[in-house]
Amino acid sequence: MLLLTFKHIIADFVLQTAWMAQGKDQKHGWALPLLVHCLIHFAVVLPLILIVAPRFWFVAVIDFVIHITIDRAKGLVSANFGVNQEHPWFWTLIGVDQALHHLTGFGLSIFMAAN
Repeated sequence: MLLLTFKHIIADFVLQTAWMAQGKDQKHGWALPLLVHCLIHFAVVLPLILIVAPRFWFVAVIDFVIHITIDRAKGLVSANFGVNQEHPWFWTLIGVDQALHHLTGFGLSIFMAAN
C-alpha cells in the first residue's frame, strides 16, 4: 500500500503537468493528455512492482486501466457540468477522484497480499 501511495503521489502530483491536468478534463482533446498522464502512472508503478513483487507485473496494467477510467469519469463530470476551480463541486470532485485512486491502491494491495 505504501508503494502504491508513493507511486500515486509521484505520478499524480510531481510528474503531472498543467497540460495533462487541464487537458484531460476538456470536452474535446482530452484523450492525449489523459493517455500521457496514465502512461506515467504505468511507467512509475511497473518498475516498482517488478522490483518488489515481479510475479504481480499485471497489477500495473490493472492500475493503468482503473486510473484511466476514474480520470475519464472525472473529466466527463468536469466537462459536462462546467466544474472548474470556481465551481462549488470542484474540491468534492477532486476528493472523490483521490479517494477512488487510494481505494484502488488499497484493493490492489490486498489482492497482492492475499496471493
